[in-house]
Amino acid sequence: MLLSELLDAPELGLRLLHLADEALERPIGRLVTTDLLEPGRYLSGGELVLTGLVWRRSEADSETFVTSMAKRGATTILAGKALLGTVPVDLLEACRRHHVTLVEVPTEVAFADVTEYVAAAGSVDRGARLSASLVRQRQMLSSIASGRSLDELADRITAEIGHDCRVITPTGRHVVPGPGELDEEILDVISRRFLTADRTPALADAGGTPYSLFPVGSGLGNRLTAWVLVIEGDHTEWSRDHVEAVHELCAIAALDRARRDEGRMALRPLVADALALVETGAPHAEVAARLRQAGARSDLAMVVAVAELRDDGPSEVAITLLEDVALTVGPAVVAPGRDGVLVALLPFVPGLPDQLRRAFGRLSPGLVRARLGVGVSGETSVDALAGALEEARFAHRVARAATTPVSVVTSEEVASHVLLLATVPDDVRRTYTHRVLGPVLEHDRRTHGDLLTTLQEFLACDGSWSRAAEALHLHVNTVRYRIERIEQLTGRDLSRLEDRVDVFLALKSL
Repeated sequence: MLLSELLDAPELGLRLLHLADEALERPIGRLVTTDLLEPGRYLSGGELVLTGLVWRRSEADSETFVTSMAKRGATTILAGKALLGTVPVDLLEACRRHHVTLVEVPTEVAFADVTEYVAAAGSVDRGARLSASLVRQRQMLSSIASGRSLDELADRITAEIGHDCRVITPTGRHVVPGPGELDEEILDVISRRFLTADRTPALADAGGTPYSLFPVGSGLGNRLTAWVLVIEGDHTEWSRDHVEAVHELCAIAALDRARRDEGRMALRPLVADALALVETGAPHAEVAARLRQAGARSDLAMVVAVAELRDDGPSEVAITLLEDVALTVGPAVVAPGRDGVLVALLPFVPGLPDQLRRAFGRLSPGLVRARLGVGVSGETSVDALAGALEEARFAHRVARAATTPVSVVTSEEVASHVLLLATVPDDVRRTYTHRVLGPVLEHDRRTHGDLLTTLQEFLACDGSWSRAAEALHLHVNTVRYRIERIEQLTGRDLSRLEDRVDVFLALKSL
């Protein structure tokens, strides 16, 4: 029912005092009767507020009342004049300032009459909407049954509501790309907003463009593994029919996801068998055959990723996330390894480590106390998977030691002292650092002499006095004096390679 239809009802005799923009053709939302001075906490947006003005004790009260309801998105006030004999001018002025429609209810019309009229008209509208909704649902289900893809159904709803529809995951994978995949920066904003929103549907603003975010399914599951229906535009401004069409698409998308998940779960035992063959050193031909059965391209270059999600509930969450990211580059060939951590066999694509960092990094806002560590091997072939798996495991050990919510480390990054230090227990590293650099740390604590900073820059400049002095904005003689003092305190000669390595490792262990 539209507001214009309510105003045209002769039996009510309502009188329009102020009209906000396009309010006449806006569907009437929930009707709320209140005489609270600040009713905002009971409103959610789009309501008609019916009030007898009992709350008004002074002119300032009108501003308080209208501000409270306008902030919550209520659009119209129906003010009864029975108590005051008229609708006060200060209420009219407040409605004008806040772009709220104001309607006068005559003294002889009971609020119950208005409520019953709206309820009766609404039941007719709901019946018509329900009929249209059922027709649309049957058509969409029939389309799915006849082999139509989710992409085609999303295109249909896009045409119906006039807003582009896409389905993505929090890692940024496009299940349904719609008219085209979103930019990486927009995906970052959408993922963060969806993972941190108090409730859904939520609204994200990316570069001045609003995106409405609807969870696919119940919306009560773990948001890290959810599908998100992303629609350009602000859903709070859409008609009820368009919002219902979106919810119907969400329901169909949930069915489509269940079908896809069942297919992947059926392949998991084959992936587990293939991984077991790799770990036991089975013949390469046998490994390749089993990988092909699991859907992998064993004839192409591959990368091994080892991942672990700690302190975040069931292991199903972790395997779903790794499969989701794997699907951005190829089949979801993922299974638990012999040590319990997850292993993914991915097709090699240029820039894969950066792609993984960005995808997994989008999950950070939703991890809370959990930690996700991922180790990635270098490019390999099916006959060298065992070695690549060990590379990925070493990288994972380094990633696991990180304190950030998400850490992705490649084998190239640990082909140095980093790998060595990652395998050393924390207490051993601390003891080593204290023995080598303890006197320097104590000197700086007492005198604020900046010996440690000078040492770090000196080593970073490969022992060059002049470059270190330039970087530190010091005279070269000051740098020489400080390095000599460090040598006295540590008992090391920094002109000798062995002593310089000792000090370097101690610095990296801080």
